[in-house]
Amino acid sequence: MSLSIVPYLVTKGAKDAIQFYTTAFGAVEEFRMTDPGDGRIGHAELLIGASRIMLSDEYPDFGAISPDMLGGTAVTFHLATSTVDADVERAVAAGAILLRAPADQSFGERTATLLDPFGHRWMVSQTIEAVSPEEMQKRWNDDTSA
Repeated sequence: MSLSIVPYLVTKGAKDAIQFYTTAFGAVEEFRMTDPGDGRIGHAELLIGASRIMLSDEYPDFGAISPDMLGGTAVTFHLATSTVDADVERAVAAGAILLRAPADQSFGERTATLLDPFGHRWMVSQTIEAVSPEEMQKRWNDDTSA
């Protein structure tokens, strides 16, 4: 049996979220199902690169609530890219809030953190150096002992 994990995002304004993810991250909408009763998006699937994301509008009666209703999120989505600076610039232009500007990290990544307009946090990351787990730990130890 093959297993996979696919994030399922709940948003206020799923139509706008689909447009944002398309513009900001190059998402491609595979399909959507629209609630015939009120026009909310009951389910949609997007591809960002080879990764699938599912999303819907809020349905509180089913427990589907957005970060806005919860007062924030404890989850960060990691978006691996080869052009972190350009991708962050495009996401901010599309409406994301820059929480941490792109910066080189000791673990061999250039990262930035964004908050999308729907309350979901994203770490955009680009590998700039191959670093072993042992070297990552050593660098972290060295950084905290200085």
